[in-house]
Amino acid sequence: MQLRYSFRLYPDIDQRTALAQAFGCARVVFNDAVRAREDARKAGAAFPTAGELSTRLITEAKRTVQRSWLGEVSAVVLQQALRDAEAAYRNFFASLKGTRKGAKTGAPRFKSRKDNRQSIRFTANARWSITGSGRLNLPKIGAVKVKWSRNLPTAPSSVTVIKDAAGRYFASFVIDTDLADDAHRMPDSDQTVGIDLGLTHFAVLSDGTKVDSPRFLRRAEKKLKRARRDLSRKQKGSKNREKARLKAARAHAQVADARREFHHQLSTQLIRENQAVGVEDLEVKGLARTRLAKSVHDAGWAQFVAMLEYKAVRYGRTLVKIGRFEPTSQTCSACGVKDGPKPLHIREWTCPACGTVHDRDHNAAKNVKTAAGLAGAACGAQVRPGLVPAQRDEAGSHGFSPEPRAV
Repeated sequence: MQLRYSFRLYPDIDQRTALAQAFGCARVVFNDAVRAREDARKAGAAFPTAGELSTRLITEAKRTVQRSWLGEVSAVVLQQALRDAEAAYRNFFASLKGTRKGAKTGAPRFKSRKDNRQSIRFTANARWSITGSGRLNLPKIGAVKVKWSRNLPTAPSSVTVIKDAAGRYFASFVIDTDLADDAHRMPDSDQTVGIDLGLTHFAVLSDGTKVDSPRFLRRAEKKLKRARRDLSRKQKGSKNREKARLKAARAHAQVADARREFHHQLSTQLIRENQAVGVEDLEVKGLARTRLAKSVHDAGWAQFVAMLEYKAVRYGRTLVKIGRFEPTSQTCSACGVKDGPKPLHIREWTCPACGTVHDRDHNAAKNVKTAAGLAGAACGAQVRPGLVPAQRDEAGSHGFSPEPRAV
């Protein structure tokens, strides 16, 4: 199983200049590849292969006056830019044929030098390394300072250097983990749990535990509003506008980082304590078109469920998704009688059949657990990991250790 471990980078002034040059060269090669394919499509000719594009856009382009500066960066960075363009077209054609899962993917577009996010990738062929002092040594860039928050479990196969909208630099390592070793690190548990996701409480568990919703975006709205207002008042193209843009981007990044850290901690806790987890498959896109859109996006249910998915696969747990049309809020968890739909302002109700008084969210969490087939598993029945597709997500690192640690 492949995972990504992300660490903060602190390049000096010269290294930032070299990274900016590498970002620009990779962007130019990507755009040249897209332009070559578009020209072939308009001419009715066959698409050039990856080998032909590599020869024309990198090897031969370095010998010309217009593209001679491509030789000042690592050739691996340029080759990976071609691979990215090839993957973009492959996903586009698979989306047209209907063989690609997920939302429809559009045709590749040209990258702009004004994009706030830039990235380059180094594979093993680039001969990058981690020095004894814990720095990341990149070809034609130098040894960049890294803040290690934990050890890398295995030797990484590649590293992607990312500059985000807030002007921060990150190194994202691709790690191949052994599922057997990961499952051995997480001892088996005889507990199972059903989760009801909501807005008043982020999660209500079938055992009665309620996790409050942090509402990171709502709490930071005043700060974000002030930053966006200051940005709108600056003259376009000025240095003050760029400073205001970075200030607004950093405010948004703080909200996103805090939400991601909260999701990581809660999902890890649930996977560690329970052998099987049941959760409802919510239609987040549909809910995001309602009057609750801002609160739905602030909760980040999709990111949280994605973390549960890949962690369940990694540590030998079971994640069961029940259908979104399951009447979890309408059914009595005690006797199973369906009482019908209820408006959102009703938080407690009494079952007309058995007289049990239910907390709306707690009752829904119990029904999620029952619908997932986990109600009897807590009595000691064996729960085996199901076939849950793991998503490759960033394993975020937001805490810094006092001393660097590396493989």
